[in-house]
Amino acid sequence: MKRVTKLCLAISLGLTGVSAQAADLVLGVPSWPSAGVTSNVIKIVLEENLGLDVGMQSGTNPIIWEAMDRGSMQLHPEVWLPNQQNLYQKYVVENGTVVKNQHSVEAKQGLCITKEMSDKYDIKSIYDLTDPDKSALLDSDGDGEGEIWAGEPGAASTTVEIIRAKSYGYDQTMKLVQVDIPVNFASLDAAVQAKKPYVFSCYTPHYIFALYDIVFLTEPKHNDATWKTVQPTDDPDWLAKSNADSGWPVTYVQMHYAKSLEKDQPEAADILKNFAITSDIMSEWSYSVVVDKKSPADVAAEWVKNNQDIVNAWLGL
Repeated sequence: MKRVTKLCLAISLGLTGVSAQAADLVLGVPSWPSAGVTSNVIKIVLEENLGLDVGMQSGTNPIIWEAMDRGSMQLHPEVWLPNQQNLYQKYVVENGTVVKNQHSVEAKQGLCITKEMSDKYDIKSIYDLTDPDKSALLDSDGDGEGEIWAGEPGAASTTVEIIRAKSYGYDQTMKLVQVDIPVNFASLDAAVQAKKPYVFSCYTPHYIFALYDIVFLTEPKHNDATWKTVQPTDDPDWLAKSNADSGWPVTYVQMHYAKSLEKDQPEAADILKNFAITSDIMSEWSYSVVVDKKSPADVAAEWVKNNQDIVNAWLGL
């Protein structure tokens, strides 16, 4: 496989609100914008309606899952399945320490490019990435090889994109770049301004589709019979044992919470069980944070104030 470039920006998110050590429960906060808003919304609802002290702590997906298993965190606001299937299998199915909220948002994943550049350079299919001439069009550092943003370092979905590159064969023509999300979108914006093609891992719902005219590269429909993705945490020989030569399966985004809440804070568990939002709401939250430059806490407070009917449904009113 061609070199995989890694660059991880050190972003300290820290704790928000009440100290995690002193809180009645602690909500996990992954790195992407809508997840931060979701946790802040839940914090407001639990504090205002149940009088709880709610702490928040940033963490990667594995850290939040492990903390829910131990009982030191009680919530993961947005679990993407099957991306995190290995964690779901361990903590929900095998250990039984984490509960899946049954209200899901359907998502789509793949590789994207702006429509203007797709039409101009005829980069429309994932197989176009195996063409050295088209790869050269995506070269930004002058070495003759194109780059694709595969995702954030350490993310389960990034691992799958590496597997997909190997399975389709464009690992031989493209470099897979792993950088934090803000760096990727800064690169996308720079490419748009320069009218250059840029291919990146993408998903909906996401605010980026409201900012730019973005299209997915076409690829074969998901084939469950040939799709096998193994995570590095599960097997050191993960890449050789994996194959993903078709489109992503339909993806679902769902809140997960610690099962211990059902005993320790049953009213809070009921609210998390009833929690339900739409893909439009998720996109709206992300847009407000990234484009409008509002803090997740401010977005959450404004949304709760203006959507009491939805909140009341979570409360069972």
